[in-house]
Amino acid sequence: MNYSVLCIDDEESIRKLVSTALQRIGYDVVTANDGQEALERLREAIPDLIISDISMPTMDGLSFLQQLRNDEYLRDIPLIILTAFTNTDNIEESFNLGADDYLTKPFEMRELLARVHVKLVRPSISRAQVVRDQRTGFLNERNFIDVVTREIVRTSNQTTTNFLAYIYIDELLNIIERLGARAGDEIAHQLSLMIRARPHLDSFSHDNEGYFGLLMLDTTNRIVQLRMRQLTNDIVNHTFTAAGTKVRLTPIIGYSYFAGFHSFDDLEARAMTALSVAAAQLDLRPIGYTNSMDAQITEKRQLIAARRATSKRKWIFDQIRLYFQIVLTIVITLIVPFGIYWRADQAGYDITGFAYIFFVVAFVITGLFIWIEGFASFFDEDLPVPTEYPPASAIIAAHLQNEAATIIETIEAFRKIDYPGSLQIILAYNTPRELPVEAELRLLADADPRLVLMRVEHSTSKAQNVNAALSIATGEYIGVFDADHQPMPGSFTRAWQWLAAGYDIVQGHCVIRNGTDSWITKMIAVEFESIYAVAHPGRARLHGFGIFGGTNGYWRADLLRQTRMHGFMLTEDIDSSLRVLEQGYRVASDPKLISRELGPVTLEALWNQRMRWAQGWLQVSIKHLIRALRSSQLTLRQKIGFLHLLAWREIFPWISPQIFPLIAYWIWRGDSLDWTISIYVLTTLFTLSVAPGQVLFAYLRAIPEQRKHTSWFVWYLVFGSFFYVEWKNLISRVAVIKELMQERAWRVTPRIHTNKRDESYE
Repeated sequence: MNYSVLCIDDEESIRKLVSTALQRIGYDVVTANDGQEALERLREAIPDLIISDISMPTMDGLSFLQQLRNDEYLRDIPLIILTAFTNTDNIEESFNLGADDYLTKPFEMRELLARVHVKLVRPSISRAQVVRDQRTGFLNERNFIDVVTREIVRTSNQTTTNFLAYIYIDELLNIIERLGARAGDEIAHQLSLMIRARPHLDSFSHDNEGYFGLLMLDTTNRIVQLRMRQLTNDIVNHTFTAAGTKVRLTPIIGYSYFAGFHSFDDLEARAMTALSVAAAQLDLRPIGYTNSMDAQITEKRQLIAARRATSKRKWIFDQIRLYFQIVLTIVITLIVPFGIYWRADQAGYDITGFAYIFFVVAFVITGLFIWIEGFASFFDEDLPVPTEYPPASAIIAAHLQNEAATIIETIEAFRKIDYPGSLQIILAYNTPRELPVEAELRLLADADPRLVLMRVEHSTSKAQNVNAALSIATGEYIGVFDADHQPMPGSFTRAWQWLAAGYDIVQGHCVIRNGTDSWITKMIAVEFESIYAVAHPGRARLHGFGIFGGTNGYWRADLLRQTRMHGFMLTEDIDSSLRVLEQGYRVASDPKLISRELGPVTLEALWNQRMRWAQGWLQVSIKHLIRALRSSQLTLRQKIGFLHLLAWREIFPWISPQIFPLIAYWIWRGDSLDWTISIYVLTTLFTLSVAPGQVLFAYLRAIPEQRKHTSWFVWYLVFGSFFYVEWKNLISRVAVIKELMQERAWRVTPRIHTNKRDESYE
């Protein structure tokens, strides 16, 4: 289970110390400066445990504790006092007010972590005995079942009609995958507030799988239908907040009457059957159970069972194949070189000296490029201010089923763009079925003539959506964006300055806007500053060309229509930019052209993203390297840049670990290594300086909102140096194996499964 902790302390150093330690062992941590701010955090989402100081401004820890224990929905949260007060009176008062533990400063971090662990996994009162779920204020699942079962027994011989309903949120899994588990808790908490405000609901629950159960007594089918429709409308029209992002939700509701059922399981099965029917339609109609549904659901379950068995076998095969690919890269990079050194020695040739010199030169060359790119990124180009601004178009490409929760927020961000000329906003999307959010999008389009909606039938890719939108784009130049992007208000104005200066494409600076969501997003936030604020503009100045990265890029309309996106390429964006470069067109990179996006919040999501990037880059390297070297439109400087960008970036991940088998062989052979030799010292120091240099450049060139998080950059330096860089190199090596095995199929992540009993309908 992914536990969440709220840390309250007015000393920033203590907050950071405790937060970092908890995050390292997998906990989600939210902080507050004092008791008053902590209450605000509790209105967002309910944590599993609280750590609080006593002496704090505005509201001290004991006053906060008293309010916490007096609140019906918050009283069961375990709380540990962490304070400098050591006197018995404070300890006694804390426990009298309901503290679960008391620890004094200075403290041993291991002891605090142990106390936290105990309170989470072995709370003072069993979770099964707690009547209400402390995260939502709802009855927990066990108690809800008891309540419903009692009502089944009580009304079995009566004429009154009772109903059990279940609610599920269509976008919930997608939101949790993109924004983290805490985002799901926030949505559940906000939904609980909305549902608790309805006096006609007799009991309600929330379980660990994200289902909301509602019990309605002594009513009729017509009234239940009316109440559920009202609740549906309220949810659809409400703007929720998840991890600082505004989202819109689509509720799915199914319900069943009590009559004729003698156990909770039977009643729940019928309500879930109705929920499955509602999910298949996704038209916002609450669906009540009818007897005719049984045959339909039985048939679907048989089909799904067969499909799940096939999917499970395929999943197991995919996992085995991935592990085989990882092991194979380890064998190739570590064991095979060791064997080559040994075999050469047996034949009377010592090649280790030549190998060492080659590897040193490779590391030095790579480090030099990184340092030069870093320094080159500081030379900003002066842009003339145009006197006229032509019509422009923005194309937002979306797989709407995945983007439904955040697309309204994206559209609102585009509507705030301040452009002196006319701006057309095209949402080019594909979806396998009609979604409720489409009705809201149509209302926005009716209210704003700049917004044009284009549903691209039969599309399965971003490339198809962009290509289709070109037929209705009216702008002289076109900005291309992913569906989670929020460009700065002056983005199109600045982009036109580059195009008016003679460039054909300009790539902007993509900034991660959910850096606080997890340790992974913090790392990616710094990495993106290193890429878009340093590497891309530095490389553009060094090699004489930039690269279009797929989003937040602006094209001359006629060039984009001529080039198009090739959907058969995994990275169709890189492919398109290389094709135009080979024809002599100019691509700029501008770190001041900012658009904010969402980064992956889990390691699995990041692996999948980077694997696609790595294999896509390999494809374009194979396709374009020879073409570029033969191109008459490219200068010698640019061709060297292509060699660095395409050839060297594919070779270096295989070279980077080679020092380990080399040194291991020297040790195995019994060679004495003199580490005081100047070449060892100088090359080692230079190589070690690259990572701190990269982070320093990223920090100096980062936008202010990212630079204020100094700890993120320190974390990236430590974690990146010892893990992340080699992790990405491993992905690059595995990508080569996947390409050789012709493993190129990429699945859209399934988002919604609607049956609590492990059934799914697509």
